[in-house]
Amino acid sequence: MNSKELKGNWTELKGKLKMKYAVLTDNDLMFEEAKKEEMYGRIQVKLGKTKEELLKIIESI
Repeated sequence: MNSKELKGNWTELKGKLKMKYAVLTDNDLMFEEAKKEEMYGRIQVKLGKTKEELLKIIESI
């Protein structure tokens, strides 16, 4: 999923991620184009997943 697709669908994806993983907060899922990698890092730490696993989760939602 490219950045434009991610940004366009982020509100919906964020809600689904929060429902599936209650440990995630709005701050963890705050999307800013310039800080996308930082956001991925926060989510990875909270979920204990690799970046590849995280991207698969996001794409599957």
